[in-house]
Formats: sequence, structure tokens, C-alpha cells
Amino acid sequence: MRVVWNKKSDKKPKEAEKMEVQELVNYFSKDLFVPKLKSKTKAAVLVEFANLFVESKVVRKQDLILELLQKRETLGSTGIGGGVAIPHGRTTAALEVKIAFGKSEAGIDFDAIDKKPVHLFFVVLAPPHDENNRYLPILGKMVEVLNESKNRKRLLNVQTFEEFIQVFEGIE
Repeated sequence: MRVVWNKKSDKKPKEAEKMEVQELVNYFSKDLFVPKLKSKTKAAVLVEFANLFVESKVVRKQDLILELLQKRETLGSTGIGGGVAIPHGRTTAALEVKIAFGKSEAGIDFDAIDKKPVHLFFVVLAPPHDENNRYLPILGKMVEVLNESKNRKRLLNVQTFEEFIQVFEGIE
């Protein structure tokens, strides 16, 4: 019997596919859209989003998601500045990549890198191994889009899920 430990392939690794902004729309859903967050603190906003993922049946157990998000925040705040936070993580509780959106008009102290309150929250959940490995490209594209002040301003003005989607569909 022969054991092969490292089978070499003549195939070249696939180049990472470039993600278009409009593709992000596929990961949002109306039941994960909160135009007015109730939370006033960082801890409460993580609970609110964990509950939202359970209510929308993306995951079954709120405590798993809450623990994941809390642990991620201990590594460093996901408040990327400019009034934006992107809490995120991979979990076996998620079957597919999903993004929840919430807005706080007053702003929430989220320990953001610029020390300013966060108004726009995008919470990204993904399974440990998502099909087509889209998790990191999604995070990268989100940061790229949200670094533009005009996009943040437009998102601050959305009141409905339809308006929210129109913002992403209109970004070049």
C-alpha cells in the first residue's frame, strides 16, 4: 500500500475573483435591515444584532452569535472609523454568508479607531467555509465602499430597505 501525503497538481491556483459592489446586494435581506437601532451601548448593539439573526432564522442560537461577536471585539474594535462598524465572524451556526444592517441616528460609542460614535453597522456572518470563499472579498468590498464619505452620507439617509438597496446598486 502506498500513501500519498502531498499530491502536487499541475493546475495553477485560481486568481481571486474581483467582487463588484452590486454583488453585495445578494447578501442583504429585508429581515436583517434595522433603520433605527434601539441600542445605546456597544454591548447592547451586539445583543440586538444577535437577536436579529435568530429572529430572521439565519441562526438558531443567539448566545453562539453573541459570543462570536464579543470575542471578535476583544481582538480589536470593528469600528473602522467614519461612523462605521463591521462586526463579523465565521461560525458553524451560519449556513451561508449574510449581512445585517442597522443605523443609529444618535451614534454609539463602539471604540472605533477614530474615537467617534458609530452610526452605520454592518454585521457579517459566514460559515467556516463558504461556497466560493466570498467572506474576505465581501469584507474588503464593504470597507472600500464605506471609506467613501458620499456613500456613508447616502446610507445615513435611508429609511427603507428599498432605499438601502438602491444606494448599493447606484455605487460605481
